[in-house]
Amino acid sequence: MPITDDQPSASGSNGRTRLRLGFSPCPNDCVVFHALVHDPSLTDLRFEVVLDDVEALNTMATARALDVAKISYHAAAHLLPHWALLPSGGALGRGVGPLVVTREALPDLAGRLVAIPGPLTTATLLLRLAEPEARTTVLRYDRIMPAVAAGEVDAGLIIHESRFTYGEYGLRCHADLGAWWEVTTGEPIPLGAIAVRRTLSEPLQREVARAVHASVAAAFRDPAASAAFVAAHAQEMDGAVRARHIALYVNDATLDLGETGRRAAQRLLQAARRLHGLPESRLDPFVDWRPDPEGP
Repeated sequence: MPITDDQPSASGSNGRTRLRLGFSPCPNDCVVFHALVHDPSLTDLRFEVVLDDVEALNTMATARALDVAKISYHAAAHLLPHWALLPSGGALGRGVGPLVVTREALPDLAGRLVAIPGPLTTATLLLRLAEPEARTTVLRYDRIMPAVAAGEVDAGLIIHESRFTYGEYGLRCHADLGAWWEVTTGEPIPLGAIAVRRTLSEPLQREVARAVHASVAAAFRDPAASAAFVAAHAQEMDGAVRARHIALYVNDATLDLGETGRRAAQRLLQAARRLHGLPESRLDPFVDWRPDPEGP
């Protein structure tokens, strides 16, 4: 049953708070949440897990049908009145951004039809900023490269592990939008964040933040622990690609954004607000919790 504003959480028969948690089946998310989902000693919270593509999660978060969700930073710019971001568990870094791929060299994308993985993805925000004259059509992220290869669209905006495999489709990289962002702003690119609904009590929000940080810390202590969980949800992905995916998207900023990551996130949120004409927000985007510097 969808969770509404007046039903932020539920209690199980043992009295423990149960929250509806949504994340993607991508390797980096499975690494991040493995301990949270599988280690009952990590927190007294319990989670009903929903696995779906990030754009589907953006949509569920917009409908407030989850309590904790992996969302795009682009979506976060629209959702901050109702959601706060965690300082751990997300995807941010350098050399991690989305790519635009084509079958053949193109001078630019003006008037060209580009397949995008969803209107609220951070990839689409970057495309709008860098190539404002491109036309777009939405496809699920794993359908984009086949569509480009088949000539159904002029170009494709690819995310996740597709950056490692587009050559297998005979495609070339037209533009690295993460690199464009880094050169333009000097900041790393914030892709996705873990968000918690603001209708949850502040102590509960902080406990979610602590538990997600602890889950990431557990992943760093024992990288092999989540291997079976990752493989189970990426059955069609080559093991070497899974390893490259995790190495790229699970990094120090996944454990803690730090001041650099928070500044980059604010920069991207501001760019999204300007693009969409969204009002300025006086709310702190982040949950009021920071990891103990003496911790793991």
